[in-house]
Amino acid sequence: MYTDLQALLSGSSSARAYFLSLPVPLQMQLHRQNDAICSAAALRRRAAETEGLMKKGIIPPL
Repeated sequence: MYTDLQALLSGSSSARAYFLSLPVPLQMQLHRQNDAICSAAALRRRAAETEGLMKKGIIPPL
């Protein structure tokens, strides 16, 4: 468990690789959720949820 997304990406090479494989607009939205993402599982869950909301137009791309 990490303190936030930044700590997760700094401390886990697999989480960083996954994050960097995501589209940049999705990465930017996930950065806005920094404090809520403290594990690789949370990163994957938030990415899937956020991507779905972006596709529906509920969250606009940055």
